[in-house]
This record gives sequence, C-alpha cells and structure tokens, in this order.
Amino acid sequence: MAGTQSNSEVMHIEDRDFKHVSKETVAKLIQLSHEAKKQTYCPYSKFRVGAALLTLDNSVHTGCNVENACYNLGMCAERNVIAKAVSEGHRRFKAIAIASDMSDQFISPCGGCRQFMREFGSNWDVYLSKPDGSYMKMTVEELLPVSFGPEDLTKKKVSYIPNNN
Repeated sequence: MAGTQSNSEVMHIEDRDFKHVSKETVAKLIQLSHEAKKQTYCPYSKFRVGAALLTLDNSVHTGCNVENACYNLGMCAERNVIAKAVSEGHRRFKAIAIASDMSDQFISPCGGCRQFMREFGSNWDVYLSKPDGSYMKMTVEELLPVSFGPEDLTKKKVSYIPNNN
C-alpha cells in the first residue's frame, strides 16, 4: 500500500471486488480521512472534518472542510472530496470514510452532503468514524431514504401545467 502523498497525488488501494470493501481498506480509508482533517481550514467553527473517497477503480481521494467568512460559502469535506474525484474523471464510488474530532459520537454528513453523495448513487458505503478509529457503516440509501436522484428527472410528468398568474 502506498504511503502518504501530497494533495495532488492519488493512491490506489487493491480491492477488486466492487461489492466488498476489505477491513484493511476500510481501516486505511478511515486513517486517510483522519489525516485529511489536518488540512482543514475552519477558523470560525473549529470543527475539523476530513474525508477519504474510494472510487470504482480503487483510487482514493482525500478532502477536508473549508470555511468562509460568508458562512454559506463554506464547503464540507464530503462535497470537496467528491468534487475533487469528479474533476479527475470519476463518477462511481465504492465508499467514503468521514472523520472529525468528536469522540463521543460518530460523525454524520449534513443533509446537503447526503444529497450530494446521492447524486452518484444510493448503494455505496459510508463509514462514519471517531478519532479512535472505530466506525459505523451505512449506505447512502440508509442516510437518505426515499431520496431524489438523477433518475427522477426522467420519470413521466404531467403533460399540462396550468399557468396560475
């Protein structure tokens, strides 16, 4: 397994089975998500979050949250890492690990990040972790049940919508 690399490098993890992510890979993803949170820019909330994303071709991308003085312009770690992977040509993902400094509960993605993850499918793994390395495994579907996704845009719609002006 490759060692630590710069932010622009991509690490490959050997795990050929799409439906199964090995315990070793999960542990490495969680470790990388904790390392990624060290790069966080969070001068306002002081709430560090890191993420490590495993793509379908087994490459791993990392990301962290980046805050902004105009609060709503801040970016969560999950959205940052997905956007980073998409910008490198990836569209399908196996798993994401998320890390924070909360020791009393597992970190959970916000609603916006859940919807952002859902854009790329509902049947992939999300590992919610604690600083001690313990984790809880969920799927995007479990985090965002009865969700709205890209396929909903192609469903049949009413043919006439009255103008109520």
